[in-house]
Amino acid sequence: MSVRIRKIAKLLEAARHRHDLYTVFSDCMEAMAITLANAADTRQRDDREARYLKIVGRYDRSTIETWPQILAELALALEESPTDVLGAVFGMLELHNAYRGQFFTPFEVCRLMAGMQIGDGADARQIIERSGFVTVQEPACGAGAMVIAFAETLREAGINYQQHMHVTAVDVDPRAAHMAYVQFSLLHIPATVIVGNSLTLETRESWFTPAHILGGWSRRLAVREPTALEAEPPKAPVVPATTAVNPAPAAQPVLQLSLF
Repeated sequence: MSVRIRKIAKLLEAARHRHDLYTVFSDCMEAMAITLANAADTRQRDDREARYLKIVGRYDRSTIETWPQILAELALALEESPTDVLGAVFGMLELHNAYRGQFFTPFEVCRLMAGMQIGDGADARQIIERSGFVTVQEPACGAGAMVIAFAETLREAGINYQQHMHVTAVDVDPRAAHMAYVQFSLLHIPATVIVGNSLTLETRESWFTPAHILGGWSRRLAVREPTALEAEPPKAPVVPATTAVNPAPAAQPVLQLSLF
């Protein structure tokens, strides 16, 4: 277990005697997500700033002062070893026992799955040569472990995911979506993170990472033309069908991730 992961857990646990730990964790994740989003997403800044002030207004100063420390430790942990740091903290604090019995997929399993799908990167390079980038649809993203594993596997195959990958990630749990958004933002992954339901196509919130906004991905996704291969209806599904909330144009779902 990483020293930084233990330090993040310790910082969160410092508030346990004054506040419910699950609530502190959830509010910390949302506050960090708002902090990162407001640096680039000007269209939603005012509403999110009001939400941020409402969140911090519920806590004492000593608790609030730990949150920038947690963000700093998270950034350093991801720089040292890109992995699902927040998912590990969530499990370490045993918060999965407090709500819905949630468990996040172990990162080692995600790496194995990403490696099996990407291989030596040849298929991804063909897609990038045709279209400029690959797109990833994650219908139940949790804290973002599978996407992080996918990005790292692309990087190890010599593909710059910051320039040649875009992610649409969905989760029904706002806290999980905020965790994913924070980690994607710090890893500079171009992504749209949606709080919603992939099965019912419900969308409650949309979070655009700084990499998405600064990289002009809304325009890049809109102008991307389908290739002949993509335009053909699939004869047989290669992976179980998934439905993404608010998908980009029809040509987009080139590579899909499905978690079970």
